[in-house]
Amino acid sequence: MKFTPTTLAGAYLVDLDRIEDERGFFARSYCQNELEELGLTSQVVQANISFNKYQGTIRGLHYQVDPAPETKLVRCSRGSIVDVIVDMRPESATYREHVAIELTCDNQLALFIPAHCAHGFQTLQDDTEVTYMVSGFYTPDCERGLRYDDPALSINWPQPVTQISDKDAQWQLL
Repeated sequence: MKFTPTTLAGAYLVDLDRIEDERGFFARSYCQNELEELGLTSQVVQANISFNKYQGTIRGLHYQVDPAPETKLVRCSRGSIVDVIVDMRPESATYREHVAIELTCDNQLALFIPAHCAHGFQTLQDDTEVTYMVSGFYTPDCERGLRYDDPALSINWPQPVTQISDKDAQWQLL
């Protein structure tokens, strides 16, 4: 696995280290040792799939607070998304800053999202699937969210919003 730091502290773009031949390629998409060498949370307790029927769908922005924070390793396994992370760690030098990365089934990139960072994405194609490896169990009492259109964040979503849940559309503004 190849880890490239993003502009947010502790968030990494994760690329495959492929071994290729005439059949195709083989690559490791998760390695506990490699994550730990970078000082990243490597425990995985949940794996989730998000299937999205329509282009322009937004999911998020979600995160969990103590005592149930989550790190995530997110990959687009079908279609394409713009994945957004917002740093919600008050002590961080990049507090309230965000990064947006295009993840596609073709580029096979993943994004490592640190604890206490909000995460969301917008689909760029119909029938898009996203997989998550998560370090903590979903704990509704610890869930927090940010509005996708909060002016304080100035996130430039690449497409008009076609679908969003009522819950995600109604998070409080910062």
